[in-house]
Amino acid sequence: MSKTKGFPGNIIATLALAFLVSAAVAQAPSPTLLVLAKSDNTVAIVDPATLQVLARVPAGPDPHEIIASDDGKLAFISNYGGLDSALNTISVVDLVARKALPPINLGALRSTHGLAFAGGKLYFTAETNKVIGRYDPATQRVDWILGTGQDRTHMIAVSNNLDQIVTSNVNSGTISIIDQVSSPTGGFGPPPGGGGSGPPPGAAPRPPSPRLTWEVTNIPAGRGVEGFDVSPDGKEIWAANARDSTVTIIDVATKKATQTFPITVKGANRLKFTPDGKQVLISGLGARSGDTSLVVLDASTHKEVKQLNLGGGAAGILIPPNGSRAYVAVSTADKIVVVDLKTLEAVGQIDAGKQPDGLAWAIAK
Repeated sequence: MSKTKGFPGNIIATLALAFLVSAAVAQAPSPTLLVLAKSDNTVAIVDPATLQVLARVPAGPDPHEIIASDDGKLAFISNYGGLDSALNTISVVDLVARKALPPINLGALRSTHGLAFAGGKLYFTAETNKVIGRYDPATQRVDWILGTGQDRTHMIAVSNNLDQIVTSNVNSGTISIIDQVSSPTGGFGPPPGGGGSGPPPGAAPRPPSPRLTWEVTNIPAGRGVEGFDVSPDGKEIWAANARDSTVTIIDVATKKATQTFPITVKGANRLKFTPDGKQVLISGLGARSGDTSLVVLDASTHKEVKQLNLGGGAAGILIPPNGSRAYVAVSTADKIVVVDLKTLEAVGQIDAGKQPDGLAWAIAK
């Protein structure tokens, strides 16, 4: 039996195992935090473990919201500009090469804001046009548009099975629930003698075949409704009303508001459930240095659990899938504050640029 000179078999096996383990660790998905700095027109790519900025990449004009593709290779950024803006692009960033790619030109669709990535496609709002749209990265074209009929359709969420979309409509003070439903086509085919595949003379007309369409239900919330989230169990929508300092809870099944109650943050901007559905975080963009920047509520009792003063007005909130932390964009103080969701204490800070707002989580696959 041959032996490898100088290395007993058990040592070779140990070294081989160590190599495989180290290779697996090196190739394991590494999440990154993406932070938009609106006044710098950049996106910061941040290591969430060390809180260090790894790179800064141009984000296009007036970047507001950001989302990563499912494979973590691309980031999409809405170039907003405000209602009736001339901006009609969505910026694209290559997260692997850490460089800006040519933006998506949306033609007549302007003032894009809210973003969601689902089913391999990018969903967006276009405020000027009062619509939501869908962009297919594979074909590089917008393949679907739907009007809401509401003023300032702002934020958007898409269900995992793609059959329900929710938007907030700031100036209309409403939440839209948009459901894909089955509807009969109506009609009985071509008229007699007109050819085609209609039933023969004297035969019973064919029943209408169903087709899929979209049904929009607009539900009153409060003045300036903007940030919202769907509960993890899909049963409720909680919407923050910025001009009223209130939260409206909507029952998804009945599509009706069940309760509106006051909150202690000024200019409620974003609202997020923790992944376990037990708590709700709401940021206040109207907060000053001595005010409450973030409030934590108990989702079952709707009672306040804690107020946090983070040093200024806060906007974007991101909670990673493991639910251990929350990253909060304190826009007026030019920082991201890291909040431990077990202790509900601030435990870190990221300096990611001027006027941070939109946040996203990217996992390379």
